[in-house]
Amino acid sequence: MQIDYHLKDKFDFGLIFPVIVLFIFGLTAIYSSTFSNAIAQGNFQKQIIWGIVAIIFFFITYSVPTNTFKQITFPSYFIAIILLIVVLLIGQRISGAKSWLAIGSFGFQPSEFAKLATILMLSKYLSRQDADIDSFKDLLFTLTIGFFPVMLILLEPDMGTAFVFIAMILTLIFWKGISVFAMFVVLSPGFVAVSSLFGLYYFLGALLFVSALLFVFRKDFFFSGSIFAFNLASGFFADYVINALSPHQQKRIQAFIDPMSDPLGSGYNTIQAKVAIGSGGLFGKGFLEGNQTQLQFIPEQWTDFIYCVIGEEFGFVGAIITLGLFTFLFLRILKIASGSRNEFLSLLSIGILSVYFAHFIINIGMVVGIMPVIGLPLPFISYGGSSLVVNMIMLGILANIYRTRKNYT
Repeated sequence: MQIDYHLKDKFDFGLIFPVIVLFIFGLTAIYSSTFSNAIAQGNFQKQIIWGIVAIIFFFITYSVPTNTFKQITFPSYFIAIILLIVVLLIGQRISGAKSWLAIGSFGFQPSEFAKLATILMLSKYLSRQDADIDSFKDLLFTLTIGFFPVMLILLEPDMGTAFVFIAMILTLIFWKGISVFAMFVVLSPGFVAVSSLFGLYYFLGALLFVSALLFVFRKDFFFSGSIFAFNLASGFFADYVINALSPHQQKRIQAFIDPMSDPLGSGYNTIQAKVAIGSGGLFGKGFLEGNQTQLQFIPEQWTDFIYCVIGEEFGFVGAIITLGLFTFLFLRILKIASGSRNEFLSLLSIGILSVYFAHFIINIGMVVGIMPVIGLPLPFISYGGSSLVVNMIMLGILANIYRTRKNYT
């Protein structure tokens, strides 16, 4: 009994258990989705190998002294930036994005490592004793640290990963305690930029909404005018970014706005994903029995659209269990973040949570048609080695923070 208590005190089973089940779900779905695909049948074995590697990295991360995370912050960020530059020079172009570095028969995405490195860097900067997120200097430096890798990732271009970074940056500055007005200044350009994608009237409506809020906040005329001008520029910049994307990515965004504009092209995956999930019914068609899955209606569904496999073959019950496991995991991480007495570790935990949650929301959202198809894996479930390894390293950090939580009371 004493041993069991000691183990529970040092190892958070509530954090680990849902990940184990999600990984098993993922292996099952990967096996099913590649079962009738001769080219991709080896992906199941590769994922098992990556799983073993990821577990090794998890225990290494879990075992190191907690202050190691703060010590490796700058080297990790520097290496991440170098790798993002290298991949732009010699990376492999896959699905329209030059975001992969080849390692023999395997591939590695530097942007996956950059997520963790950026979380570390931002957490360290924001946890300084004299940090004030509402000051112009600290807010500017925070956004610079966060958006520098984003600009490199957009050059690949990889819009999906860029969105994850943006969600992570916003979550960290919110957790730090940014004021409502400062958060409005940060969020409003993105709101205007996204609105501009839907047409002129949406763009003008967004500008009108921003103007009304500026009036409510009652700042001086010059400051309010500068913010309005920045928002206006963001709308035009969004058009520039869209034009800089590859044609297939532009079509994906258009398909998100109107999936039926190209039902056999850019809107095909979204439509077929809805059919697959809807046809699963309550209990699903059974393992290896899904028509959409086994007939390969959705290309490479073992990656970004793997939730379709779960929905079709295990039905509403399987889909809800998956959502429930993620929800339990997120709440557990939130408890670790809110319970930590060390600000750096609290920010680090919430940053990791934001990455998991952004992947979850965007991936599930694009499968059910409420998000654009921008190519993001579902954590612990989708096929992909670099994603799985980095996710397990981040899980190891969380388990490490739980293990040493009493050292900071």
